Amino acid sequence: MQTIYDFLLPKGYMDAQGTIHKRGKMRLATAGDEIRATRDPRVLSNPSYLTIVVLSYVITELEGVEILTAGVIEQLFTADLAYLQDMYEKINDVEPPHMKVVCPSCGHVHEVPVNFTREG
Repeated sequence: MQTIYDFLLPKGYMDAQGTIHKRGKMRLATAGDEIRATRDPRVLSNPSYLTIVVLSYVITELEGVEILTAGVIEQLFTADLAYLQDMYEKINDVEPPHMKVVCPSCGHVHEVPVNFTREG
């Protein structure tokens, strides 16, 4: 099973010296990553910060950047952040699972998403 994925940012992270860093690696997320991120004080005060914190946990390498922090992720161009969010969703299969169900009235087979929460 593959757990580490290479990426190439469309724009690249520009450090304080003006150097552009594009190549990196992202690992699969764990339940602990997401739980720890939801407890982060920055996320508690601003829930939209969750993405930044989670990405700072799962991006294991950005070529030429010694320490990858949420502050580094904050400095990414929007195109790069969108790219990494999309990659995160794809490699972690964020989409809900689907199952086939049969309508008891007509017998038609439908594929529906499985919702493990009580909402909706």
